Amino acid sequence: MLRLGAEEEFHLVTAESGRLAPRAGAVLGRLPRPGFTPELQKSVVESNSGVHDTLEALHADLAASRRRLDEAASSLGLAAVAAGTVPLAALGPGNITPGSRYQHMADEYRRVAEEQLICSAQVHVDVPDRDTAVRAMCLVSPWLPPLLALSASSPFWLGADTGYASWRTMLWQRWPTAGPAGCHSDAADYDAMLEELIRSGVISDAGMLYYDIRPCAHQRTLELRICDACPRAETVVLVAGLFRALVHDACVRLSRRDGPACDGHHEWLRAATWRAARSGLEGPLVDPVTRRAVPARVALHGMLARLRPALEASGDWQTVHELLDRALSDGSAAHRLRRTAGSEGLPAAVRLLAAETRGAVSGDGVSHPAGGATPVSSRGARTGSDDVEAQDTEPGPARTAR
Repeated sequence: MLRLGAEEEFHLVTAESGRLAPRAGAVLGRLPRPGFTPELQKSVVESNSGVHDTLEALHADLAASRRRLDEAASSLGLAAVAAGTVPLAALGPGNITPGSRYQHMADEYRRVAEEQLICSAQVHVDVPDRDTAVRAMCLVSPWLPPLLALSASSPFWLGADTGYASWRTMLWQRWPTAGPAGCHSDAADYDAMLEELIRSGVISDAGMLYYDIRPCAHQRTLELRICDACPRAETVVLVAGLFRALVHDACVRLSRRDGPACDGHHEWLRAATWRAARSGLEGPLVDPVTRRAVPARVALHGMLARLRPALEASGDWQTVHELLDRALSDGSAAHRLRRTAGSEGLPAAVRLLAAETRGAVSGDGVSHPAGGATPVSSRGARTGSDDVEAQDTEPGPARTAR
């Protein structure tokens, strides 16, 4: 069984107004390390899960981390929000976390870094070796836009409705190395590309390769990076289960040379990602097989059917099937936010985000006591981020799936 783990980024907002609060340092001072780390913006805290065999264990870990974060934030009059963007963000100077790496990013990328008021959820899955990771990346990539649609939680930006389900995606794609990963013959080919980018001066290190999927630079995992942060922990578990199945399926195909090899033509993936960011679960998606527009439900059910053998192999079939049905029934987080904002206003939408993040309103549609969580049944990574956080916060191999 391929082990997995997750990284979650959280906005900090004032509990009273719902506006971003650049107080990550104060919150981190009340949290255990290295399970929680800073990010580029002072208003963001990242949580790194442990390494797990089952989705049930991953869910329990994520729920516990969210409870600890909620306790630390609430003691300071703050709330943690897992979402691609928060509705009541405002741009301003002086929000970059101190440190030479962050300062370099602020100086080099200017407005792109200043407007990095976004959060994502990342999933790591074990792979046998780096060559397999690179080759599997090519096979998995066409199936990533539907995972983005499942996670879409960022319809609002600077107090206005953008018309998108994931505006975070549109902001994120302004980085020079964001987007589809492309195809590479093996790890040596991929690493040569990475070294060329570093030599060009466009990026300073491997952590700034912001593809939608990438092999981890430090551990034997493949990392999913396309998703918004998710208000409900159950959505992260659903995405993790589907991603593990995609990686498992790719590894099996590579080992057996089963089925057609990747054709190397991934030019359409950027368009498919745009479609998912625009629509979420409430509009069409680009079907990865036919490359034609189909309802989101059709695309995701087709994906589920394709992955059933891999899901059954890891004991995840029942859990993923149930969580997907629930997600399609409830709609995307972007849809829920718009509905709340339309009837009660943007501050109420932020309160909904905070409540879902701490588990007070969860994926079963039932209100729970603060800090509660909906169980995830499954038979079926302390991970550490290496993208825009300081390199010296990387946890050791004993604590990470990477």
